[in-house]
Amino acid sequence: MKDALINKTVVTLYKEPHFDLLVGRPVSSTIQDEGLYGMPVEIIELCPNEWVKVRTHYRYEGYVPLVDLWLITENEKRRRTSHHLRVISQSYVDVLSLPKVQGVRLQTLTRGAIVILVEEAKEEGGWAKIRLNHGAEGYVKAGFLAKYYDKPSSQDEAELRKNIVNAALSYMGTQYRWGGKSTLGIDCSGLCSMAYLLNGIIIYRDAKMKAGFPVHEIDFKDKKPGDLIYYKGHMTLYIGDELYIHATAKNGSDGVVINSLNPQKSNYREDLAKEILAVGSIF
Repeated sequence: MKDALINKTVVTLYKEPHFDLLVGRPVSSTIQDEGLYGMPVEIIELCPNEWVKVRTHYRYEGYVPLVDLWLITENEKRRRTSHHLRVISQSYVDVLSLPKVQGVRLQTLTRGAIVILVEEAKEEGGWAKIRLNHGAEGYVKAGFLAKYYDKPSSQDEAELRKNIVNAALSYMGTQYRWGGKSTLGIDCSGLCSMAYLLNGIIIYRDAKMKAGFPVHEIDFKDKKPGDLIYYKGHMTLYIGDELYIHATAKNGSDGVVINSLNPQKSNYREDLAKEILAVGSIF
């Protein structure tokens, strides 16, 4: 088994170790998930035609072309501590060759991408120096970087709930993409899992609770902001005041939107309100 990093802006994890788009013939997506730049994966199986099976750090598995990964040594892995890592917080960020807008674009990253901080900005709102997977160094605005959390972003429950809700809200308007988890496109469980992952908490990637992950069922009446609402094949994140945020492909929405549980509100979704299976919480 080898350790690697996602080495493109977004890399699709497929259900099978190949994906052929046949001209003139409809092809159904076999997308499982997406990996974002700098995210660690473990190669657990070598496949024909330079494909590999990988397991993400949040324990999800899928197949990717080997060329989409950057293999790292044990020494490199040890150097990637949370102290040195940063997460892209802006929707899209260009990594530039110089600390000015005239620099050459080295890489474009989305929210959730992981990089190494080399040098803090010399002034407030200035340019921070970062290192990419292959060692090249570039610059991004310091305000586009957030702390990398490998444990909950706050020990205070109210603050942590607020952080989770704000992370989900940062994806507002993003298009729906099956298996997506970036600002280029995201699905329901991708949105909820990213809201938690950006705050140092790993929940199950799919729209259900699973043993071994921290979400447990609570009564509907006990729900609070940051808790999760589960339906058959769908999940949403409760944000308070009978409102929830979710990624949906329903006609007229087609992306990350806010709907209400209150039938008196114009953004009420009757179909979802009647299909609630459970409410889950980590608290």
